[in-house]
Amino acid sequence: MLYRFLFKKIDNAQLVVFRVFYGLLVMSESFGAIATGWVRKTLIEPKFTFSFIWFDWLQPLPGNGMYIYFAVMGILGFLITIGYKYRFSSLAFAFMWAGVYFMQKTSYNNHYYLFMLLAFMMAIFPAHKDASLDAKLNPSLRTHSMQNWIRWTIIFQLFIVYTYASVAKLYGDWLDFSFMEVLLKPKKDYFLVGEILQQKWTHKVVAFYGIFFDLLIVPALLWKPTRKIAFAFSIFFHLFNSYVFRIGIFPYLSLAFTVFFFEPQTIRNIFLKTKEIVVEKVSAPSKGRNLVLGVLGIYFIIQILLPLRHHAFEDNVLWTEEGHRLSWRMMLRSRTGSIHVKVVNKETKKITYVNLNDHLTKKQGRRVSCYPDFTWQFAQYLKEHYASNGEDVQVFVTNRVKINNGKYHEFIDPKVDLASVPWKHFLHNDWICPSQMQ
Repeated sequence: MLYRFLFKKIDNAQLVVFRVFYGLLVMSESFGAIATGWVRKTLIEPKFTFSFIWFDWLQPLPGNGMYIYFAVMGILGFLITIGYKYRFSSLAFAFMWAGVYFMQKTSYNNHYYLFMLLAFMMAIFPAHKDASLDAKLNPSLRTHSMQNWIRWTIIFQLFIVYTYASVAKLYGDWLDFSFMEVLLKPKKDYFLVGEILQQKWTHKVVAFYGIFFDLLIVPALLWKPTRKIAFAFSIFFHLFNSYVFRIGIFPYLSLAFTVFFFEPQTIRNIFLKTKEIVVEKVSAPSKGRNLVLGVLGIYFIIQILLPLRHHAFEDNVLWTEEGHRLSWRMMLRSRTGSIHVKVVNKETKKITYVNLNDHLTKKQGRRVSCYPDFTWQFAQYLKEHYASNGEDVQVFVTNRVKINNGKYHEFIDPKVDLASVPWKHFLHNDWICPSQMQ
């Protein structure tokens, strides 16, 4: 039964049309990052880039190299859109985007993570076998069908993303609407809606809309009687997020995903203007089926378990941040902190207080003041910086952090030399002070 369902042939119109949207979004993200100054501010101006731990070797290209890097990604997006040299273009973009993702986390966004997963999926999927330059140049490549597991891989991935996002919102500051106040207060000067966003009733609507939209949108889109209504709610939700929260291409990517929920013939009639209907049928048996099922099984087990890993750590993830990333905990908290960094020469005992502005951008400084992995990495950076001048040093920090509208509390043990302790990926870092969140 599972084989018949996953490997039956279906119309590939959904995938082909999504490829075009995806390619356009790749172009928009890549060229837009250059035009808006994101590349300059995030990857060129900083003296030191906070990569993911274990990816310290992955640093931005020198000079204006990252402009070229993003321009190449934009060109690859164009090639994906028209379906030319698709396998190369899509795979090259996937690796290049993964490089950008892992080389910096100061501008971390869960949406970047989803985009990376999608990039590798699209490199595997046969999205170029219709309405593409590849198919035009090589007619033997053209087909109007694909196997059903391709469509359901996208749908199940979205179900995981939205479900975890909904469940994560079920905590005190979201349910009492206090986080909504924190989240929307900076938007008070927005044209037309600024004052509305400050109202208590708006906070309640946005909070509950977020929970129920994330929880119900995938089932509602799958069920034909509610599909059009769910699509209308999707348009409002994602355009609202685009305008109010300015989160780049993600709202439009989310809308593009909806093509997988409508009937293939509907998508074909609207976008491809062809009348051919592909009759669903079971694919011929092949040895690759077990491999596909095995890979999908392993992948989705990881996707289901990874967002749960924070339960294996001590203390509250909202406080420690351990297990927060890669878990679809989106737009859940605001962190604010103050920090003093003290460097002590082991030999002379000379004490130097570090001015963060001498080493970091303002945005990096804000991260260092209240995110433990940033603070630890900065300590390692200072250790190497002073070592290059022949000094062996210890690094101590005194900082206080608050979450949302809470009170400031001591965050990192000021007696611990952060330059000498290892980062624990799978265990609680006990130099993070216990949470005093109510």
